[in-house]
Amino acid sequence: MINILGKRYLFFGISLLVIVPGLILGLLQSINSDWLGKLPLAIDFTGGSLLEVQFPSGTVPQPADVIGVYTQMGIKDVQVQTTGADRILVRSPFMQDAERATIVQALSKTFGQEIAVLRFDSVGPTIGKEVVGRASVAVAVAALAVVVYMTLAFRGLPHAFRYGICAIIAMVHDVAVVLSLGVIGGKFFGWQIDALYLTALLTVIGFSVQDKVVVFDRIRENSLLHRRLPFETLVNHSIVQTLQRSINTQLMTVEFMLLALALFGGVTLREFAVILLVGLFSGTYSSIFIAAPILVLWEKREWRQWFRRNTTTA
Repeated sequence: MINILGKRYLFFGISLLVIVPGLILGLLQSINSDWLGKLPLAIDFTGGSLLEVQFPSGTVPQPADVIGVYTQMGIKDVQVQTTGADRILVRSPFMQDAERATIVQALSKTFGQEIAVLRFDSVGPTIGKEVVGRASVAVAVAALAVVVYMTLAFRGLPHAFRYGICAIIAMVHDVAVVLSLGVIGGKFFGWQIDALYLTALLTVIGFSVQDKVVVFDRIRENSLLHRRLPFETLVNHSIVQTLQRSINTQLMTVEFMLLALALFGGVTLREFAVILLVGLFSGTYSSIFIAAPILVLWEKREWRQWFRRNTTTA
């Protein structure tokens, strides 16, 4: 039998290596934004306007030249990103439709060609805060519901509430992986945390909890069938039994589809696909290597031995 639980601290360490760098970078960005830049929040949360335009000539001007046009119009804090051979995406403070028309005219006059507006979105900061608040409440309510459900469903086992708590801890692990990826992507690839990012995050949470319920349910079934087995052996046996299911349903189907979408789906969906790809993989990983090992760690109270000196006798 594969001894997964015997290497649980190795898997904990791998998770920390993935999560900690991104969280540290995000913390530094929020504390000292002068030299690292602000967190990569999109206009969905900070408020502002998003303008995507197309240049018929097939070539786009330099971002600095586009920013210069905005500066001449008295608009500061502008970010320009090239989204294709003939397209640019401009993020700016909040603008009305009349201001947008003026900007488009100024761009057309400056660069000597008619510009086609492909997209124009404006979001006020109040709407962004409301979206974040509602999403946070939804996640908190869902987490509480998972704990209550698993406590009732596993009530025939000792310490039934632990299963729900461990599922939530593993879910937090997956959320931390997605957040770390978002911060690193924002720093090095120009990603932004927008509504699609929030959609991907909520999807990862749903898949993560569902996968952990399956693993824990197998532990519950085996607890009734193999009462004499040590708890760690029983949990390891249950993980191995669900291993094939996790690989087939997550990695072999959803992950391959998302990989194809990330490679060939275009610039607009690439960030969304990559976040889902990594987040769902993290959900499968944490179901096998994080959630159940934490349950065993809690059952054996291993933290009592973490800071003790190992004493040996001759």
